[in-house]
This record gives sequence, structure tokens and C-alpha cells, in this order.
Amino acid sequence: MSSAFQSILGIKFYVGDLHGLLDLCAEGNFVVVPAAPALVDLSTDIDYRDALEQSDFAITDSGFMVLLWKLLTGQSLIRISGLKLLRGLLARDELRQPGSSVWIMPTAKETEVNLAWLSRNNYAVTRDQCFVAPFYPKGPVSDPDLLRFIEARRPRYIIVNIGGGVQERLGLYLKRNLSYRPSIICTGAAIAFITGLQADIPVWADTLMLGWFLRCWHAPRGFIPRAWKGLRLAPLLVQYRERRVTS
Repeated sequence: MSSAFQSILGIKFYVGDLHGLLDLCAEGNFVVVPAAPALVDLSTDIDYRDALEQSDFAITDSGFMVLLWKLLTGQSLIRISGLKLLRGLLARDELRQPGSSVWIMPTAKETEVNLAWLSRNNYAVTRDQCFVAPFYPKGPVSDPDLLRFIEARRPRYIIVNIGGGVQERLGLYLKRNLSYRPSIICTGAAIAFITGLQADIPVWADTLMLGWFLRCWHAPRGFIPRAWKGLRLAPLLVQYRERRVTS
């Protein structure tokens, strides 16, 4: 495995810098951004585990995972959050080009808010480039309507903005079934931090790995239990480290 990658829990993680990551994201890769609470499900959710293992690579969004890895192995990993990745993508010119992207949104309301922000900031994204995801039950994802939607537009980038644990299964479905190879980037709620739908996470807070704290402060009922669940990543990493998680 290249020095830019590290196997953690049997998943290929990118551990290089942001510039290199953005270049890889432009090359038609399927990129996942697993948070600690989602990684905990590797031992119980076979379809989620398959999606992460079949991705081209994951990024080190979980600050808790990065800290644990340092304690367990002595290896310092560069952390790149999903929010930092999305900000990096938005800073490039590609997403400003008409027709360059399709955005998979969680709800119609969030579509309108996100589109308004993109428009104000001069991104050439229209409502016709946004697909509101239906509810996807557990198990392998199938969505022929979405496939037709993407094939009719053939964007260079597909930005998936739905919840962790679901977006990865959807991304794998698209990778396996599209007739061409776009970049499939699963950034989840990252755009909501930018457009104001969720907690505002400034660059300094993201750099200091305090995003989880601001999310808990902003919506404690929803995110404190999620953060608590993420602590179960510690025994999983102690047991498996580089190796693939088994049920």
C-alpha cells in the first residue's frame, strides 16, 4: 500500500495532505468519510462494512480515531474532516462549472437552503442538478430513479449529503451500476455546517477536532448519544488495528 494510505480496521484510509486528496477526488474515486459512531457498526452491519471496504479510500474524519491510533501505534495521522474536504472542493473551480456536479440531498427543505447558499456564492448548481434521496432501508441500496437521473446528466462529481451509514451504501451502488466513473464524494452533513442548517463549525474548531462538541452543544438530544456511541470505537481499534473487522 502506498505511503499515502494506511489500513485501519481493514479500510484503506488516505493519510496524505489536502492537496493530494483533492487531486484524487478529481480522478473518479469513490470516497467515504466515516465518523467514529458509524465505524462502531463495522462489526454488526455487513452492508456498511462492505461499502467502506469497497470504497476507493476513506478519509480520516474521526478525530477520536486519529488520537486512538496515535496512542496504540505511535503513528501520527493527518486528519482531514469531511467539512475540510468539502471546503477544499468548493475552493476549486470545478464545482463552479455548469453541469459539473449532482448533489444528493436529504430533504426538499435542505435542498432549498443549500441551493440558495450555493447560488449566493456563485456555484453553477441548479435545482435540476439536485436529487432528494428517498428513505433507504437497511441492506443493499437500489435506486433506478437516481441512476437514470445521473446518467441523463453525467456529472464529473456526485456529492452525497445524506447520513452516515446510508450514504456509503448508496455510493457503492452508484459505483457498481453507473456506466461511467464519476467522483462519488460522501461528505454527509458537511454542507449543513456551511449553510447554517446545523451547528456552525469554524475552521479553527474543525482543526482542533471540536466539531463533535459544537454539534452536541447545538443539538444535545440528537448528538450526545451519538458521541457516546463513538467511544465504543476504542475497544474495536484495540482488537483489530489494521485488520479487517469480522462479525
